[in-house]
Amino acid sequence: MLVKEIMKTQLVTLNADSKLGFANDIMYLGRIRHLPVVKGENIVGILTQRDLYRASLTSLLTNWKENKEFLDSIKVSEVMAKNVITTTPDTTIEEAAQIMIDKKVGCLPIVKDKNKLIGLITETDVLQYYVDESGKKK
Repeated sequence: MLVKEIMKTQLVTLNADSKLGFANDIMYLGRIRHLPVVKGENIVGILTQRDLYRASLTSLLTNWKENKEFLDSIKVSEVMAKNVITTTPDTTIEEAAQIMIDKKVGCLPIVKDKNKLIGLITETDVLQYYVDESGKKK
């Protein structure tokens, strides 16, 4: 089976100029762990929940209000991963899973025409696929 058959196409994305406080709110409210960062339709980075945790380590030293003000002062572009590992819609799910394992990433943005973001596949999507397939064999 191919990635395009299970990838998510309704994506929440950020602009590089967005503030971390805004990204944090989106991740918390939407229960999202990976946010592609785009310029137009092209992916330019990815912000993960782990990136936010690293950026907000100051919360250990400050109160919630000060941490929120701190996050609201930092642009996503300062924290996001810029070397994004991507794949295409015609990649098999097995290949995508192996890429995630090898590169130690929790998601793969799906692109066409070099960098045009068209979808996203996460480790949860891959696990769900294998659970569903395993259930069919019983």
